[in-house]
Amino acid sequence: MTSRIVVIPTRRAHSNHAEVARSIGVDIIAGRYAEGTRLPGDAEMIAMFGVSRPVLRESVKTLVAKGLLTTKARVGTVVRERAAWNMFDADVLAWHLDAGIDKRFLNDLAEIRLAVEPRAAVLAAAQRSEEDIAELRRCMDRMRLEASDSVGFADADLALHVGVARASGNLFMRSIGHVIEAALRASFLLSAPVEAEDRDTVLLWHQKIVDAIAAGDADAASEAMVFVIHNGMHRHEGTVIETAPVDPLPTVDTGE
Repeated sequence: MTSRIVVIPTRRAHSNHAEVARSIGVDIIAGRYAEGTRLPGDAEMIAMFGVSRPVLRESVKTLVAKGLLTTKARVGTVVRERAAWNMFDADVLAWHLDAGIDKRFLNDLAEIRLAVEPRAAVLAAAQRSEEDIAELRRCMDRMRLEASDSVGFADADLALHVGVARASGNLFMRSIGHVIEAALRASFLLSAPVEAEDRDTVLLWHQKIVDAIAAGDADAASEAMVFVIHNGMHRHEGTVIETAPVDPLPTVDTGE
């Protein structure tokens, strides 16, 4: 399969400190500031971004709250290990898309989906309303109308999965679905079923999800959801994901 670069537009920041936080966050996620690295001093960062000291400090506070940075007395501001990052934070997910997602990101996303979405389908089979079923069927109609590698197809696919979470009646599942929407959309764009046979398989098993939920068949709904997620993972494995090369920024010895 030919390699593809998928550009995922994310929302821009609406304030100076949010834009500075986004810029530093993307640099951290892209590896320009390695884990354990100390950021440049305030004076250098202020000159780099052309902002005031209060704006810079507010940006750092934002990144500390999201788990990307920590501040240490007599050491400075240091990049935290990846395991500490809040991956359910909408900004952190958006910054991953800005930095360029890789196979590790997609696999981690698929694993959390396997932990949540089949159960959401089970609950949806028991809790769904007629309005929920109508919405899921509208999503299927949209998927059939759109070209497989189009944004419209990915958006309809996303709407169906969010619709299942909504139909589950579980507020936590609905919240997770909304939080990871941007990441799901990126995943669906990258795993677009370009070949006719792949498209038929994707449509068939998504329809199985809808039909099972409509029929109140929890086992069939869960089984179909698991198949859909695994099928997407297999298509990711056949896709070469390219991102722009990252030039590491100069590191600063933390003295530790």
